[in-house]
Amino acid sequence: MQTIETDSRYSWFRLVLTLLVATIANAGMWAIIVIMPAVEAEFGTTRAEASLPYTLTMIGFALGNFYLGRAVDRFGVALSLIFAALTVALGLVLAIMSHSIVLLSAAQLIIGFASAIGFGPLIADISHWFVRRRGIAVALVASGNYLSGAIWPMLLAGVLQDSGWRAVYQVMAVVTLVGVIPLALALRRQVSDAAHEAAQLASSLNAQSSGLSPRALQYLLGLAGIGCCVAMSMPQVHIVSYCVDLGFGPVVGAEMLSLMLLGGVGSRVVSGLLADRLGGVRTLLIGSTLQCLALFLYLPAGGLVSLYVVSLVFGLSQGGIVPSYALIVREYMPAREAGARVGFVMMATIMGMALGGWLSGQIYDLSGSYHLAFINGIFWNGLNIAIMLWLLLRSKPRAPRGAVTA
Repeated sequence: MQTIETDSRYSWFRLVLTLLVATIANAGMWAIIVIMPAVEAEFGTTRAEASLPYTLTMIGFALGNFYLGRAVDRFGVALSLIFAALTVALGLVLAIMSHSIVLLSAAQLIIGFASAIGFGPLIADISHWFVRRRGIAVALVASGNYLSGAIWPMLLAGVLQDSGWRAVYQVMAVVTLVGVIPLALALRRQVSDAAHEAAQLASSLNAQSSGLSPRALQYLLGLAGIGCCVAMSMPQVHIVSYCVDLGFGPVVGAEMLSLMLLGGVGSRVVSGLLADRLGGVRTLLIGSTLQCLALFLYLPAGGLVSLYVVSLVFGLSQGGIVPSYALIVREYMPAREAGARVGFVMMATIMGMALGGWLSGQIYDLSGSYHLAFINGIFWNGLNIAIMLWLLLRSKPRAPRGAVTA
């Protein structure tokens, strides 16, 4: 009997490297949020128009999760990472050269597409290396997205204030190339065929219990992902602009965003531990319910202290939602299609973020405040809760509890 290399010492070493890559690669997704007020002022746009580069970033990020996920399935994670790092740098250079909101938005589409390598594709890749601790492994890699959003805005805030947003993008281009490419070369090893076959057997048993085909479940999870992330986007995308409107300034808003995302990191770790015991569906349902409650807390909050507290509560509530989708995919769908399947569901969640970011800006322009935007998020969150309740009542996943051998 030969033990498959899942949950091994190498698996944990690979997890550390993957988390470092994710923290660097995801930076392009978050920078546009921090520079949004500066872009609005430079180009003289409305709040909705200033949100357009973010929306294009998220559309690119969504597409990148799917297509780069397929690339990881076919070419491996190392080559995919190198391609993505070069493309991110290209997009950042084009953004620096742009002198209109349209050109900046086009550059952000490229940045978002390539930055996606640090999310769904890396989550899918690390999921192959764990069985017993897959929940915490996936959660930690997914936390790279939030760590990136918490760390880089704070590190680059001084550059933004002193030298402007184009200088911020220059720094990011250098960091991406120097940081991602060497780490990519260290991730060339691939999981064995025996591990894939064992995972395929486990997912087939779970799929039978649900009564849903992989495609039907994939589309259902995509709809649920849109619902939860339209709700999630309101605080994450507009917290800096919200603080500017309240007179607290962009630096305070960036601090709240960092606090929110650091809370999300903690939430993802706890959710990962929970998912190893409860499975992906139950963990996602718990997170979605807590996120809905946190959104309600934003409605009466308006003071500086209360917004700091609610932002932390929101981060602690919702961080584990998105990684849970990847766990559900791995519990129910073929292992060899993990990159594409996880990528599709991640694409749907990011589309929800893009839609929610734009929709909140539109609601603000029409109503003059973010109050109705928070209410809109609560309704979309309810859709997600309803879908996950239906799936929980319909199926009973049987996740493997022990080490896998062949």
